[in-house]
Amino acid sequence: MTQTQQFRTESRTVTWASPGQADLDRLLGLDGLQQLQAMRDGELPRPPIMDTLGFTDMRPEPGRVVVEMPAADFHYNPLGTVHGGVISTLLDTAAACAVHTTLAVGELYTSVDLTVKFLRPVTVDSGLLTCEGTVIQRGRRTALAQAQLTDEAGRLVAHATSTCMIMRAGD
Repeated sequence: MTQTQQFRTESRTVTWASPGQADLDRLLGLDGLQQLQAMRDGELPRPPIMDTLGFTDMRPEPGRVVVEMPAADFHYNPLGTVHGGVISTLLDTAAACAVHTTLAVGELYTSVDLTVKFLRPVTVDSGLLTCEGTVIQRGRRTALAQAQLTDEAGRLVAHATSTCMIMRAGD
């Protein structure tokens, strides 16, 4: 005899703005901080990953970015905690976007590495997650940044460092 289990199901619809060539042309005419400010202000589409994961805020300033996301059960791994990949995405976003704020017009960057330390479990009870990324050192070709992720109670739940490679558009 086979037994069928009934699981509670939920659904979620995600809508995002697809960046187009006109957006890319405008983006490349701005410095990195202006690019992120234009995304924050709705003048340019924000990265689709922010809508996919449910980021609710991004606050850029020179050398620093804060992103926020409420922990949700659709972020869960099989053990009932927020998946490490989701946490890593938050950390990567904050660290890399901090570097992004330092870009001059015509500069681009890409992540070279991301080292993550998970310090405590994250669940829906963790509430609003706040991730602050800061630039530690910016050179001509590379930048080193860090990010710290805290839960709504202000407890540090994860930390990361990231190296980004900086290049000129067209290289």
